[in-house]
Amino acid sequence: MQFQQLAYFLAVAETRHFTRAAERMRVAQPSLSQQIRALERDVGAALFHRIRGNVTLTEAGETLLPIARRILAETESAYRAIRELDELGRGRVRLGATPSLCTGLLPAMLAAFRRDYPGIELVLHESGSRDLQTALSEGGLDLAMIVDSRVHDDARLESRALFVEDLVVISPKDAPAPVRGRMPIAALRGQPLVMFRQGYDLREATVAACRAEGFDPLFAIEGGEMDAVLELVQAGLGLAVVPSTVVGDRFRRTRFTEPGLNRVVRLAYRRDVEQPRAVRALQEAVVQYLGGGVARLPPGMRPLVGR
Repeated sequence: MQFQQLAYFLAVAETRHFTRAAERMRVAQPSLSQQIRALERDVGAALFHRIRGNVTLTEAGETLLPIARRILAETESAYRAIRELDELGRGRVRLGATPSLCTGLLPAMLAAFRRDYPGIELVLHESGSRDLQTALSEGGLDLAMIVDSRVHDDARLESRALFVEDLVVISPKDAPAPVRGRMPIAALRGQPLVMFRQGYDLREATVAACRAEGFDPLFAIEGGEMDAVLELVQAGLGLAVVPSTVVGDRFRRTRFTEPGLNRVVRLAYRRDVEQPRAVRALQEAVVQYLGGGVARLPPGMRPLVGR
C-alpha cells in the first residue's frame, strides 16, 4: 500500500467519479484506475462498486476511508513539521469552530494571531461540534473549538476547557417578552422554538434541559444554521436558545433563572499526532488570548484558562 494509492483512493471516494478524480490528481485516468486496482489487490477486496459510471464505496471502501484520511493527514503533518523546523514564518493551520464562535469571539482573536504570524495560512471550518469532532478525529482538522464533552470518548482526542458561555432566550425586539424578568427552563414548555439542525450542540443542550424538566420542546421549525435561526426568530416564527454573544441589539434577550443554562467551550486536538509548530503556535495564542483577562471576552463569557 502506497501513499499515492491512498491519495487516489480518497480522490475517487470524494468525487465518486474516476475521471474527475484523475483531473483532481492531475494524472491520466487509466493510470489512476490501475493504481486503484493495485490497491484493491493489496488489501484483498474491492473498494468501489462500478456500475455504469456510478461509483460508490463497498463495505471495504467505507472501512478504509477514515483510515486513509488519517494516514494522509498525519503524513502531511509530518512533512509540514519538518519544513517548519527552522522557522515559524510559514505553515498552515486548519481550525474548526462552531458558528456562534465564528461570529463572536474568533474574528478578533484570529486577527491578533495574524498580526503576530503573517506567514501562517489559516483555514477556518465552520460546523456543529459533533461534525467538527469527527473531522478532527479523521485528520481533517488540526484544532477545533467545540462544545461537546463526548470528546473524552475518543481515544485519539485531547481537549482543554477554555471558557463558559451563557445561553439565553431570544425573541423579536418588537414582541412581548416571553416572561417578566428571568425565565425558568420550565417556561419553555409549549413555546414554539426555532431549532438548529442535528449535530448542533445548542440543539442537544436545549432538548436535554427541557427533558430534565419533564417535557419535550415544541419545534416551530428546525434544521437551521446559526444565521438562519436568527433570521427565523426575527421573522417571528418562535423563540430560540442561543449564546448570549451572538444576540447583539437585534433581539429581546431573556436570561434564565439561576443557575441558568451555559456551555463549556473546549479546544480539542489529536493526542496521537505530533503537531507542527504553526499549529502549536495557534494553540498557545488561543490560551494566551483568553488568559489575558475578562475585558477581552464579550459579555456572557467567563474564562477557564489558567484555573
